[in-house]
Amino acid sequence: QVQLVESGGGSVQAGGSLRLSCKASRTYNTYCLAWFRQAPGKEREGVAAIYTEGDTPIYADSVKGRFTISKDNNKYTLYLQMDNLKPDDTAMYYCAADLACANGLVLIAKEYTFWGQGTQVTVS
Repeated sequence: QVQLVESGGGSVQAGGSLRLSCKASRTYNTYCLAWFRQAPGKEREGVAAIYTEGDTPIYADSVKGRFTISKDNNKYTLYLQMDNLKPDDTAMYYCAADLACANGLVLIAKEYTFWGQGTQVTVS
């Protein structure tokens, strides 16, 4: 089992920045790690993903150039730096992990086994 705990959400004006963090409860070996978000009435959307052993992330088109996913393997922590935030970025943000990464690095929710409880981001 892997427990994931997100933090760093909040309210910000359009154009502002936030950094989300996700702390894992155990040492991770080779995981797929990802950020997803879900706005009220909408499906959960993949935002960005990265391998623990890699440095080439993938991003949703809607956040490319504005969001940066990164990790600190020594601290078992995943980050999402969000810049130039827009009202459409308002959502609950979740981190997710999967040990098998059976289909590679993807932004598909059903490919991830472990999920955090979410942190709210509101952009006005």
